[in-house]
Amino acid sequence: MPRSSGPLTLTALCAVLVSVAACAPQDDAPTDTATPAATAGPACSKDKLPTRTAGKLTVATDEPAYAPWFTDNKPESGEGFEAAVAYAVAGKLGYAPGDVTWARVKFDTAVAPGPKNFDFDINQFSITEERKRAVDFSSPYHLVRQAVIAPKSGKIAGKKSLADLRGAKLGAQVGTTSYQAITQVIKPKTKPQVYNSNDDAKKALQNGQIDGLVVDLPTAFYITGAELTDTTIVGQLPQVGAPEAFGLLLDRGSPLTACVSGAVDQLRGDGTIKKLEQKWLAQVAGATELT
Repeated sequence: MPRSSGPLTLTALCAVLVSVAACAPQDDAPTDTATPAATAGPACSKDKLPTRTAGKLTVATDEPAYAPWFTDNKPESGEGFEAAVAYAVAGKLGYAPGDVTWARVKFDTAVAPGPKNFDFDINQFSITEERKRAVDFSSPYHLVRQAVIAPKSGKIAGKKSLADLRGAKLGAQVGTTSYQAITQVIKPKTKPQVYNSNDDAKKALQNGQIDGLVVDLPTAFYITGAELTDTTIVGQLPQVGAPEAFGLLLDRGSPLTACVSGAVDQLRGDGTIKKLEQKWLAQVAGATELT
């Protein structure tokens, strides 16, 4: 998803963004938003973990799985940031790539209460207190901001403030923090539109049914740079409260939560996550901060 000149590392990207608290290196990712972690040690070895299938690790994500998080809707390839993170976590727990099985679960189904058909799910799940009442989360593996994209010729292209967006018709995927960002940060006069997937939301944007679409910033860069090239990033939304963090999602009370968190902590501590961010999420331009 590069746009124009050579790629920047995550650190360099954050340097060109305004008010970039949420772009802190992953070594500094907050741990108070997730279930307390335990170091992935002997108790977290493959032969002792009570996974759904003995000796296998079942990982879930949505259908379709979007870039830059996955490549060509093939999580099993290990290509894309979240696919790579999933296999890195599996490796820390002692699972070879051939021991990993992928399941497809819709976003809103995964965050809902009830038994899960996976060991963990990776699908840009922001860790929130509300969701933690229904599911478990690992330690954060990525910090993120929300952004607004719009047609280059649209009514909100070039706008600089939240006030400029309050008269716009906006949309987002159901059950996401992108939707919450519309209602809690932008607070438009018109009720935002909700879509079952980002594909549906992008079609609505193309068809002129909405003026703008809210997604996380890396997805915004990819959509505007590779998918809908007649669109632009209007800007990123201000961070309200603690930085928004993505975590691996597990069943509520899962016996795997501490081990999965320990694996994520190790990957963050040894620099693996930072390297994966630089490979898959590096950008070439910042996004204006909407105030």
